[in-house]
Amino acid sequence: METARWLGWLQGTPGLIGVMLIDNPYRYNPLIDGLDMLLLAVAERTDGQERSVRHVRAEGKRVQIRTISAALLDEWIAGVENRSIIPWIVRGEILMDSDGYLEKVRQRVIAFPEELRRQKLAAEFSAFLRTFLHAKQDLNDGNILDAHSNVLAALHHWAHISLIEDGVHPELTVWSQMKRYNPGIYKLYEELTTSLESLEKRVQLVLLACEFHVMSKMKSCCRLLLDIIESREEPWSVSELMARPELKSVRLDLSLLLRKLVTRGLIREVAVLPVSGDPDALEMQYAAAK
Repeated sequence: METARWLGWLQGTPGLIGVMLIDNPYRYNPLIDGLDMLLLAVAERTDGQERSVRHVRAEGKRVQIRTISAALLDEWIAGVENRSIIPWIVRGEILMDSDGYLEKVRQRVIAFPEELRRQKLAAEFSAFLRTFLHAKQDLNDGNILDAHSNVLAALHHWAHISLIEDGVHPELTVWSQMKRYNPGIYKLYEELTTSLESLEKRVQLVLLACEFHVMSKMKSCCRLLLDIIESREEPWSVSELMARPELKSVRLDLSLLLRKLVTRGLIREVAVLPVSGDPDALEMQYAAAK
């Protein structure tokens, strides 16, 4: 199908800055939701929407047309919401590229610079921490199946952290990847999924390993957030941290991370008199550890 026809489907899209075509070589491949092709369009703005999706059929092909904002593309690349985005960017055919935007995005993804790695480490650790704590609570409450589900998710995030630390993008088939890169974590995955021990014992074992190994990585995984907090002597409010451009493209459980960083003594909590002047409702802000 000619490029002009592909682009014709996007005619009238405001602020269009790049279009990429991703072909599906395998029938029902979940990489692009089982359709034959994906047309990924990136716009500076999307009429108030972060994304829109259409399905089109032409010449016997079923095509998904996704239009997303440039800001959302940054979030997907830096975060954990859409793990398909990396293979899309790397293998897609660029059909339209204003000022070389998509090519720059592709080269950044392939180079995997330190800035991007720090963003992805923070996002993965945030997701790890949330699922790990859920698993601990489920185990304490006797909800073993829920604990198993959550600790498996935590183990996935640990695997991703390990790969990112080695400068490697996690693949969708992460466990075959882990078998090559980190047999120790792969062994834990096997213990959790195939061991003859009781389900409760398996969950306890992996939780213990997560607590010992991954929690020790809190400082390195949260370096992005720590560098911001340490960049000035005055404490930071949560809203100030959320407004920082380095964090805007990374979806973090910020409140949870801040509490854990305080607990570990990596930052300190500072009580500040609010604008209202109410001494019984002090605002909690965060500063570098002394």
